Amino acid sequence: MASTIVSADFRPPSGLHNAHFQTMLPRVLPLRPVARDTEIVNLPDGDFVELAWIRPAPQHHDAPIFLLFHGLEGSFDSPYARELLHAAGRMGWRGVLMHFRGCGQTPNRLPRAYHSGDTADAYWIMGQLAQRYPHALMAAAGVSLGANMLLKLVAEQGGDGLPLEGAIAINAPLDLAASADTLNQGVSRLYQHYLLRQLKCKVLARMEAMPLPLKINAQQVRQLNSFWAYDNDVTAPLHGFHSASDYYRRASAGPLLGEIELPTLILHADDDPFMPANLFSRLPPPSPSVRVEIARHGGHVGYVERRGGRLCSWLTRRVEAQLQQWAPRRQRLTVPYPQHDR
Repeated sequence: MASTIVSADFRPPSGLHNAHFQTMLPRVLPLRPVARDTEIVNLPDGDFVELAWIRPAPQHHDAPIFLLFHGLEGSFDSPYARELLHAAGRMGWRGVLMHFRGCGQTPNRLPRAYHSGDTADAYWIMGQLAQRYPHALMAAAGVSLGANMLLKLVAEQGGDGLPLEGAIAINAPLDLAASADTLNQGVSRLYQHYLLRQLKCKVLARMEAMPLPLKINAQQVRQLNSFWAYDNDVTAPLHGFHSASDYYRRASAGPLLGEIELPTLILHADDDPFMPANLFSRLPPPSPSVRVEIARHGGHVGYVERRGGRLCSWLTRRVEAQLQQWAPRRQRLTVPYPQHDR
């Protein structure tokens, strides 16, 4: 895969170009019904993560594996997760989503939770899956926070350090400080408010259940009104960072794009309301292993197009096409990409 930054061929339907429309549309469209099996995997530090395996599983033990990492406070029930896992299963892949600590159906055991640069759990899970399915090709995808985490992991481990054929990063907040700034401005503050409310509810429940290494009390947690404040007073002390600035600097994957050796596809929308415009102009050039596709529109993990007279996901179609390239020959299906209904 030659290093390049190109325009994505996503075209929004007439009247649905707006970034906020695109961001919200997947949440108002019918949720894809997908059956799952839940597996609890214990981690070396005594905590656990919850895996969601889609059903029915492929019959062949060497069927390729599609491993998905969700975004901040996401889960198997996030619309993009249902769509991507369903698509992988339709193609004959063994689809599985790793819930970050505390994002599954059960609170995690330890005071710590998860963050944008927390690569250790994903690395462990990849190793476990490779041992369980030693003859299966594996590809990973991450969305938003999960995409930043995946890119950081891929950069850290080099081309041979992971059992992956390739990686897909979707709307990754590659400059975490810039994203925190963007989410504290204008209409984007609504997204910040929504996500902070979820985060604060979780940490308040944990403060009641166990002692946490925080210098603030429950009332002060309730008053935190920006990601800068929350990450400075909660995320950083819980995960060994000195401050929000230290966390953003050390966890952002953007500065590492030039070090990626694994074949990697990055999908991004220039109007993403979670990030500054022209994000990639702030970052070093990607390595020759990386292809970046930037859509003019699409919002944050939106990419809703019209096809066959109905609204559906271009994102899913693009990921299908990438998996098609990586799939073993006997696994390949015909995927309808890149034609459009305009």
